[in-house]
Amino acid sequence: MRLLKCVDAIGYTVIAASACYFAVAMGSGLCELRRQRTALPVQGDARYGRPQLGRSDRRPLYVLVPCLNEASVIGPTVQALTGPETTVLVVDDGSDDGTGRIAAEAGQSSDGAVTILRRELPDARQGKGAALNHAIRHARALVSARGEDPREVVVCVMDADGRLSDRALSHVMPLFDDPSTGGVQLGVRIRNRHANFLTWFQDYLFWSMAAVTQLGRDATATVSLGGNGQFARLSALDSIGERPWSASLTEDLDLAISLSVRGWRLRGTAHASVDQQAITDLSRLIRQRTRWYQGHMTAVGRCGEIWRSRELPHLSALELICYLLVPWVLDLPWSLLFQYCLVWFLLNARHALLRYHPLPSLPWVRAGRVLTLLSWYAVTFAPALVTSAVYLRRDRRVGRLRAVLLGHSFVVMNYLSFLCAWKALVRMVRGQTGWAKTSREPG
Repeated sequence: MRLLKCVDAIGYTVIAASACYFAVAMGSGLCELRRQRTALPVQGDARYGRPQLGRSDRRPLYVLVPCLNEASVIGPTVQALTGPETTVLVVDDGSDDGTGRIAAEAGQSSDGAVTILRRELPDARQGKGAALNHAIRHARALVSARGEDPREVVVCVMDADGRLSDRALSHVMPLFDDPSTGGVQLGVRIRNRHANFLTWFQDYLFWSMAAVTQLGRDATATVSLGGNGQFARLSALDSIGERPWSASLTEDLDLAISLSVRGWRLRGTAHASVDQQAITDLSRLIRQRTRWYQGHMTAVGRCGEIWRSRELPHLSALELICYLLVPWVLDLPWSLLFQYCLVWFLLNARHALLRYHPLPSLPWVRAGRVLTLLSWYAVTFAPALVTSAVYLRRDRRVGRLRAVLLGHSFVVMNYLSFLCAWKALVRMVRGQTGWAKTSREPG
């Protein structure tokens, strides 16, 4: 009996913590939209591929594009990124499919400066962080040769399939007018979302949940950096050291922590975004999400460093620590407690509800079943339905039916997150840190 009471208490705590975290994160994102004088639909009609439109600043921009066998997507990406005050550095990390050649041809047909940095084995294929550190050394050499001020130079990291929204740079670059801004991260939209259910679901997660909640973190200046559409001030990267990107499976999250503990503000904007391909089959999606979970879960080891930082305000430190604890405190426990709570609720809720909320107009048995089902539905699906409404507001073209279906599928797809979290934990216990790159498709 005591064990059951203990499990009940833990379950209630996890449910309450999850609800509070969700409410605060989404609420902060909506408030940030208002503070930036915009609304949820502002990016729904965004077009991608002309980020230089409307740009008026003279701040040097260096775009780093790490590539490994990206021949199917690299050409359009390079062409879209080139422009005034922009240097594109494509890191061909030992590709054997002609990636470097295609990138070079795309650079020749554009107006900007494009350099191909070829890495050969055994130095190549050591991870994205190693490729980015190779590129930043070359960028620093160019900055020095050109006599540019590292405090005014901005470095952008793009995936080979990434495309910035039209006029993105006109919204991003002014954020660096604040000398305390160390980095900026854009929200992600899925380009091939129409392919199948999995791609729609990834767009739902990125566009309705991640983009809004990450924007809310602008209030504490702890927006988490991603691997695509990531901007950083060169002097901020220099403050970390010669190799700002780590060998972590989530080198982008590691970079965000390193910048935050040094007092740099990490920002977001609702006026620009980046699109990319989604994974179209389940096995590759599980592999990708397991890697993300493992990197996120490993980063919890830096909580002490975050809390001890004298440069990071206490509220920002607390928010960042809470974010790092999510897989450990919410996802892993909930993967077990969800099953227990579901069974308990179905077995006990009818009696509790009938005791305090009788409905004389209905037969007792029927009333109990109706109340049980309605209560279970409200508790289980309410957060997902909120994000469905947000997703629909973000882009009306999604359609009401699809938004509602994706919201309901979120509860079922939670089992994918549970699986990936436990696979990540097993890999950590075994000391496995290697990873095969996730391949992309043409388009």
